[in-house]
Amino acid sequence: MMKKRAVFLDRDGTINRDVGFPSSYDLIEIYSYSFEAVRKIKEADMLAVITTNQSGIGRGLIQEKDLHLIHKKLKDTFAEHNIYFDGIYYCPHYLSSSIARYNKDCLCRKPNPGRAIQAAADLNIDMKKSYMVGDKVEDVLFGLNIQAKPILVLTGFGQKSLPILEEKGIKPAHVASTLLDAVNWILERERESIAPKIKG
Repeated sequence: MMKKRAVFLDRDGTINRDVGFPSSYDLIEIYSYSFEAVRKIKEADMLAVITTNQSGIGRGLIQEKDLHLIHKKLKDTFAEHNIYFDGIYYCPHYLSSSIARYNKDCLCRKPNPGRAIQAAADLNIDMKKSYMVGDKVEDVLFGLNIQAKPILVLTGFGQKSLPILEEKGIKPAHVASTLLDAVNWILERERESIAPKIKG
């Protein structure tokens, strides 16, 4: 079976406004353009997969069952627009957590590749033909670690992340103002890759 291309998406600061550690869906404000962005991913026959660090669980600021409810309502909101995510993968861990099961140095917290490895196994993803879109330094490093093309968006922490990346000499494949701009760049790149080569 042919492996699939995916766009891995950070959640807070990329799909919706970053408000810290939202404990209920009422605090989630989806960027208006995110619906069109995810729709375009799906129409291009690519998978839309959320990968998100949610250390608020390990910090005791939100219970895991509440995060599941937030993600269910997030999916329901997109489904109202006939848009569907292929998976949502999160890391609940926090190294200084007072809750034993969350207190560990895990492989699933971005920039570690664990969640993408799990998604690739579940969804038959070709990492090298995939993309990662996020607003934080960890998102860009995560993309590099999984051999996907990392795109930094300037929403959320993006404006702060850009000079840090430059200082470290880390170059995203692209810097986009928003998730929609990032997706448009991805689709343009995909079109170029399948366009027949014109011989001179």
